[in-house]
Amino acid sequence: MQSQKPSSYFCELSIAPASTAPQLFPMIWWFVGIAGGIILLYVIWTFNRLVGLKNRAMAAWSDIEVQLKLRWDLVPTLVATVEGYTKHEAKTLQKVVGARQLAMQRAEVGSIAERGQDELSLAEAARGVFILAEDYPDLKANQNFLDLQKSLVDIEDNLQYARRYYNAVVRDYNILIASFPAMFIASAFRFGSKEFFQIDADERAAPGIKL
Repeated sequence: MQSQKPSSYFCELSIAPASTAPQLFPMIWWFVGIAGGIILLYVIWTFNRLVGLKNRAMAAWSDIEVQLKLRWDLVPTLVATVEGYTKHEAKTLQKVVGARQLAMQRAEVGSIAERGQDELSLAEAARGVFILAEDYPDLKANQNFLDLQKSLVDIEDNLQYARRYYNAVVRDYNILIASFPAMFIASAFRFGSKEFFQIDADERAAPGIKL
């Protein structure tokens, strides 16, 4: 009788753990499902965030291009107005015309960084025209010239705001695609980094015009 008791006791011990094993599988799959759902939600959120920032950057760059084109359009009128008062300043006027042409050509094939340099050159050339006007009182008093000054102020203000907004969006976008683990999602969907538009407001402002 005593020899049978240990046998049944060990049988009970061996059967008990086996009865709980099937209950672990649903729990494991439940945790796997939750983890997978969280990962999927994060991928969707990150993808939508990347798309949103990319679209905002594109819209902000379009605003910058609008202001740059307005400045391009202002240059011929500015040159024509100044030319009527400064017959012997052809070199300064040719410089601004050439800078405008280069900026317009670069817009077709250049990078954002290269365009920034060309737009800076155009701003410096325009600065030379306004410095030139200081030596011609009649030109400074000309209403058309004053209207051009005001138009340039408005363009520069709008360009400054558009540039700052664009760079802020690009900063957030670049930080996101470089952060972990968003970098893997960005790489999988081929989201590349974007360039900043590097022109300071003080460098773009024409002299004699306070923005």
